[in-house]
Amino acid sequence: MHPHYRNHSQLNIPDRFSIPFDVDYRIATTMAPVGGGGMVNANDDAVLVQRGRTPREPCVVTVNCTDKTGLGCDICWTILDFGLLIVKGDVSTDGKWCYVVLWVVPHDCSSRVQWTNLKERLVSLCPPCPMPFFYDSPTKRPSHLFLLKFCCLDRRGLLHDVTQVLVVLELKIESVKVTTTPDGRVLDLFFIRDNVLGVSPGFQSRLNLFLSQNNVATELLHTKERQLETRQRLQSVLGESCTSCELQLADSHCESHHGVSSVSPTAAEELFRSHYSETEHHMQALSPDMTRLKKASVNIDNTMSPSHTLLQIHCVDHKGLLYDIMRTLKDQDIQVIVHVTCLCHFPLVWTPESITFSSGSHGRKIVDPEKESTLSSHLKMEMLHPLRVMITSRGPDTELLVANPVELCGHGRPRVFYDITRALKALSICIFSAEIGRHTESDREWEVYRFLLDENCEYQLLSVASRNQIVDKVRRTLMGW
Repeated sequence: MHPHYRNHSQLNIPDRFSIPFDVDYRIATTMAPVGGGGMVNANDDAVLVQRGRTPREPCVVTVNCTDKTGLGCDICWTILDFGLLIVKGDVSTDGKWCYVVLWVVPHDCSSRVQWTNLKERLVSLCPPCPMPFFYDSPTKRPSHLFLLKFCCLDRRGLLHDVTQVLVVLELKIESVKVTTTPDGRVLDLFFIRDNVLGVSPGFQSRLNLFLSQNNVATELLHTKERQLETRQRLQSVLGESCTSCELQLADSHCESHHGVSSVSPTAAEELFRSHYSETEHHMQALSPDMTRLKKASVNIDNTMSPSHTLLQIHCVDHKGLLYDIMRTLKDQDIQVIVHVTCLCHFPLVWTPESITFSSGSHGRKIVDPEKESTLSSHLKMEMLHPLRVMITSRGPDTELLVANPVELCGHGRPRVFYDITRALKALSICIFSAEIGRHTESDREWEVYRFLLDENCEYQLLSVASRNQIVDKVRRTLMGW
């Protein structure tokens, strides 16, 4: 047994950490091969979830299945979507079959993790298996877009409380339109998809049994039972002032209309720039103790292996760091091939462990200097600014903007809206209006979050110091610091 597997119980995870810590990645890479057909899907034995013996001990998630380019990214995305932090990981693969072990802990100790739901979601990610003895496999079905519309009296923290209900119900927020009326009421439109779906009847029956035993919605969103559960939980948050709460299938034209209103050229240059600048604009200023963000290094080495390229990454850790690395490799068609180990050190322990990856594209090393430079640039940018945060003026109003890069497959980073509204609620700032949409800049798609902030708060929103304080709080919440 690998020594990292034996020692996972020795990890001491603090209840909270307030400053970033370093992490070092070493990644050997090779270009991703193309797989064949004639396979069937893996069953739920492909994923094991072992709970820690104590609340402070990490949970061990093991995935053992056929490999594919981007599988590590999809696994990290799902774990991040459940509000979990990866504190250690080990990945082994021969390019055809992979073995992934991740040690995870909840980011918020007060939140309840649906571990069985996590397992079922991870099983659905496993590619087809070449061995014919796997049966009763989950089969993906297309998810539908639903429109959630409600009207009630506004209050501080309302938007975050609603978002928290949707997160608990595993309803993915695709787009949002939030407006405040002159009489102090809000009209909110949420375009959502249900994540609890897409499995075979036998698989779903076992899932429904667990959900019913744990008082969780047992049906899909297109059923009356699931919709009733959703409305009831929302109305408990909205209160008696709620005059309407409707949930219905969205019109077909809504599927392709998720754009945002135009962003000013100055804001667009700050949000969507593809190269890091040593000179930070005041709207995105870093607080003094975040200057370590500027220290990120990416080394590419082709001498360590005859068939793989080694990537060594050293940077400040943040929530979703492994996802950001895997997302960049996936979009570059680079596959993790040999081995990955990582150990994240918490504050005051600044000596990082090594994280070894092996990846590539079409079974070849990365030897083209231009490709090496592009990969290094993209990785470093994602380590420095995985999410862009700024405050600007929109006419007489103050607007908070957050840009989230979208994968080539269309996935955006999960829980961004949840984290932003959580930060604003902690600052006691009311949201006058909010909007989520997609924006394309230089052939790259971004998910853009726009919030008009209410002036009736303790912050002088026109003050540079106050704006920087708000940006700092939002960024820290997004990065998990």
